[in-house]
Amino acid sequence: MSKLVVLNLGKGDLHNGFPDVTVQLGLINDPRAMEFRGSLPPAPEISQLYRNWQILYSALYRYYGWWTRLEVENSDITNFSELEFNDLCQQLSSRINIWLNCEQFRKIDQKLRTQLNPDEEICFVIATSDKLLRRLPWHLWNFFEDYPNAEVALSSLEPQRLNKIYTKEKKVKILAIFGNHKGIDISQDKYFLEKLSNQAKINFLIEPQRKELSNELWGKGWNILFFAGHSSSQEKGVLQINQTTTITLDKLKHGLKKAIENGLHLAIFNSCDGLGLAEALEDLHIPQVIVMREPVPDLVAQEFLKHFLGEFSSGESLYSALREARKRLEGIEDEYPCATWLPVICQNPLSAPMIWQSQRKIIATKSVLVILLTSLLVTSLVMGVRYWGYLQTSELQAFDHFMQLRSHLVTEKPDERILIITIDEADIQYQNNKGMQMRWSLSDQALAQLLEKLNKYQPRTIGLDIYRDGIVDPKYPNLATRFQKDNRLFFVCKVATTDDDGDSDGIPPPSKVSRERLSFSDFIADEDDIARRQLLNLTPPPTSLCSTEDAFNLKLALYYLNKEGKTSSVTKSGYLQIGDIVFEQLNEHTSGYQKVDASGYQILLNYRSLDSVEKIAEQVSLRDMLDEKISLETVQSLKDRIVLIGLSAPTNTNDYWKTPFSSNIKPKQKQTPGVFVQAQMLSQILSAVLDRRPLLWWWSGWMEALWIWGWSLVGGITAWYYSKPLHLGLAVVVTLLTVFGLCFGIFTLAGWVPFIPSVLALLATQVMVISWFKRSYLRKRKQLNFNRD
Repeated sequence: MSKLVVLNLGKGDLHNGFPDVTVQLGLINDPRAMEFRGSLPPAPEISQLYRNWQILYSALYRYYGWWTRLEVENSDITNFSELEFNDLCQQLSSRINIWLNCEQFRKIDQKLRTQLNPDEEICFVIATSDKLLRRLPWHLWNFFEDYPNAEVALSSLEPQRLNKIYTKEKKVKILAIFGNHKGIDISQDKYFLEKLSNQAKINFLIEPQRKELSNELWGKGWNILFFAGHSSSQEKGVLQINQTTTITLDKLKHGLKKAIENGLHLAIFNSCDGLGLAEALEDLHIPQVIVMREPVPDLVAQEFLKHFLGEFSSGESLYSALREARKRLEGIEDEYPCATWLPVICQNPLSAPMIWQSQRKIIATKSVLVILLTSLLVTSLVMGVRYWGYLQTSELQAFDHFMQLRSHLVTEKPDERILIITIDEADIQYQNNKGMQMRWSLSDQALAQLLEKLNKYQPRTIGLDIYRDGIVDPKYPNLATRFQKDNRLFFVCKVATTDDDGDSDGIPPPSKVSRERLSFSDFIADEDDIARRQLLNLTPPPTSLCSTEDAFNLKLALYYLNKEGKTSSVTKSGYLQIGDIVFEQLNEHTSGYQKVDASGYQILLNYRSLDSVEKIAEQVSLRDMLDEKISLETVQSLKDRIVLIGLSAPTNTNDYWKTPFSSNIKPKQKQTPGVFVQAQMLSQILSAVLDRRPLLWWWSGWMEALWIWGWSLVGGITAWYYSKPLHLGLAVVVTLLTVFGLCFGIFTLAGWVPFIPSVLALLATQVMVISWFKRSYLRKRKQLNFNRD
């Protein structure tokens, strides 16, 4: 990547001067490019000095008998000295510097120096259509002494951007043409190219016919066109493609144009007097052409090609490779004076310099490192923020949305093993009308009658989800006996809490009930009052009036499952196991739960996918049970069922809970009676053990970190790969939908994997990668670097 400076000399010449000189720092036609204006005075002496230099330079060939890649015409000069030639070179260099140091141009020079760094690589383009100016050795300007990493290029006055067809090739494709080589040695050129066979696909054309050459140009896309043999500029660029055929490039115009459209980026004419060839290709808007300004001896051409290909193919930029190869010719200037003056690159400023595949690998490696480091940083930050619980609220909301969406797409049946006897406002009024002495919502008389009726239906177990903390009315001795002796009957109490809710010491169980049939009814709700966790076991505080350690739903499930031959045990890891199903315990950091109070034995509650939480099981009202207004089918199905008795009305109770479905129903119905949540918990245990219905599971911390890092990488890769905002926007939408689809798909399989952290990591990495490349781009644009096409 090199900084771009375009010195546009306009339409003047050395005899009349250049009244409108502009210098652009940046891409042409870019409104953000810096532009300086000035002028240059006439300098006809430079024109004469250069013509004299050309004459003496040509005479050197005949004097020393060099093999040259141009058939030089005889000259009238017969006597000259090397001292005279060297003196002429010094005069030309001096006059060029005097001209470029004139007052009209000095301000441009000074502004350039304030904007350029001597250590930077600079592509300095001279834009002119004057043939003599294009031949001048611009590298002799003292400016380039102070900027050793700068290299001169030539350009037309009106370059055009070309829409090229890019093909992804593993190797650079080179079309190497060896034309008429009478009197010269081009075997070394072929040797240097063949050494690249492991890095490039090369097709050699040895003295081809015009048709053969044309067919190759029209064929598959070439990246580099190489020519060695005799050539000259004359009025137009001329090539001797074989010993009998000499053609100008306009005879191959359509084939060359097609080759450029198909990806031809660079043409190298390692032959004499190639500026005319470059001009012909500039009209076709080729990105770069490398030519020799003047006749070139064989050894100079060979040395240049050897060093240039070695540098370019090893990863150096095009300009760096050309600069190094040109400077390496300095070592043979004792034998071949002015060898460093010959190679020059002609550049289309609207196209980026060609990049060899090894350079692409370097760029790709740098991009990969940026993406890797950024994704690791973002993942670490996201995991850190998540660890301290700052994402918990959003992750739990995502959990709720997944639960709601699953209930719409996956429909489960109610649990037929459970029957819920509800007590609502009408049931309370029913008891009052019957003259029953009320104890909150359920009188002893109604409870005694209910248990008697249930007894003949033979349920397997009965769970009373209503506190009975007093002595049974003596009028109903059978009820007291049932409390003491009926092993199927389970009761609840409330464990002491530290909350100031009026029940800080808890609510005691009925008296004279065996401890095996006592359980707590306590739930655990999150900060948003939603019950997503199921508490199976806890250690009550010493002051608690309720000292049982097992949950109501667990007690009922264990009793029921014991009759099915499924017993409970504790694994080596300390987990509860019923049958062969292990109930993995939540800890402080479990998926979306981070820094959460995980005291007791908690598991995730996998609600059954139903239209409503309350449809978990068949329901019968208390009054219908007492009046025996239930269907024969219900009566017959009561045998071996679990019967839950609980409130479905808000009177005299605060046993109402929010669920993950609460935000999806009407405001007045946002809370669910506790008996239905108990039924959900009970059903989860029964279904896991008997039906193999999956419990909610989650990954370990390192697996979640890998998952989040993976999406962070995806975000970085999409940000790097898609440069256009529309394409990037579509890619972002697609990746977000993919994350959502995968996370939800896994959730339907009972897996809770990180969604919010993955999205956050993906987007944050995209923003950081885009910002990094943008800063890099703007820095290079500010420094006037070429960016990628």
